[in-house]
Amino acid sequence: MPGVRISSVYTKASADGEPLSHSRMQNLALIWLSLLACLAVIGFAGVRLSRYGDIIAEKSGMSRGWVGLILLASVTSLPELVTGISAVTVADVPDIAVGNILGACVFNLGFIVVLDFLYRKESIYTRAHQGNVLAAGYGIALIGFAGFNLLIYRDPSIPALGHVGFYTPVILLLYGLAMRSLYRYEKAQVSEYVEERVERHPEISLGQAVQGYAVAALVVVAAGIWLPHVAADLASAMGWKQSFVGTLFVAAVTTTPEIVVTVAALRIGAVDLAIGNLFGSNLFNIAILAIDDLAYLPGPLFVDVSISHAASAFSAMMMSGLAVVGLVLRPQSRVLRSVSWISVLLLVIYLLNTLFLYLYGH
Repeated sequence: MPGVRISSVYTKASADGEPLSHSRMQNLALIWLSLLACLAVIGFAGVRLSRYGDIIAEKSGMSRGWVGLILLASVTSLPELVTGISAVTVADVPDIAVGNILGACVFNLGFIVVLDFLYRKESIYTRAHQGNVLAAGYGIALIGFAGFNLLIYRDPSIPALGHVGFYTPVILLLYGLAMRSLYRYEKAQVSEYVEERVERHPEISLGQAVQGYAVAALVVVAAGIWLPHVAADLASAMGWKQSFVGTLFVAAVTTTPEIVVTVAALRIGAVDLAIGNLFGSNLFNIAILAIDDLAYLPGPLFVDVSISHAASAFSAMMMSGLAVVGLVLRPQSRVLRSVSWISVLLLVIYLLNTLFLYLYGH
């Protein structure tokens, strides 16, 4: 039918009613391959980043708790940082930047469901120590504050600090306060990690670890600069909203290091390291929103992005709250011998958020 365009994975009607051309199919395949290439590069380099970050922490005498919650979380969130800055500068796709950050927060919390399923000994909430509640609480405050400002900055008359929203210095202040509180808590609990601080990498010096970290970081930076362009092409080719692509696909790619490190920690029984990495990554992710705002010169970042991102922020808040409930109640039972009822609710919220962004994101 003339004038009708039907967008799907395999077919797209053109103005003359012909199916999607071979060349356009090849272009679409190339875009998907580019996305998978970003996933592979960031995944490979991200694992190296995490390994060398752990070695640097070991050689410098930092506690394992601090490593899991702060250092590793910051290191594994480097793809989100680079991708976000690239998205708001060279690629000029701010929706993908914000969708990537809030989508990564939701993705990290949703991955707790996978951890709960993989940890067959008992519910994962019964093994994680109460200190993770502190990180989750700060996460709720930071994510909620970001969601609140996404709503109020619909009005362009809201005052700003030059091209930066008033929320940016507050986010950075809250993040600094969270790091200070978590550092003090970990320092008070350092005796729990004394045994874990036995040197595990005697064959690698601090200098070698720093060099390896720098090389891996450069690889992540290169892939992070490329990723927003791939995401923008994907959104255009598939007829999808940038907010949906950023929240689902870009977030899935940039959270690869967190997922790999978290699963590796779980496999060696380091449940606190696994959970702490996810909560710590969410804290750092919201701080990245402030950095993106500083890099976005046309004005406050939240003015020029879709209001649908607020759904991701409030989904992440609800999921963080449920995680806190799980850490405090420590439920023993499993639904159909698979996961805790807390994890079932986490999965439901994750799926509802994804469906909402697909249907209503704009």
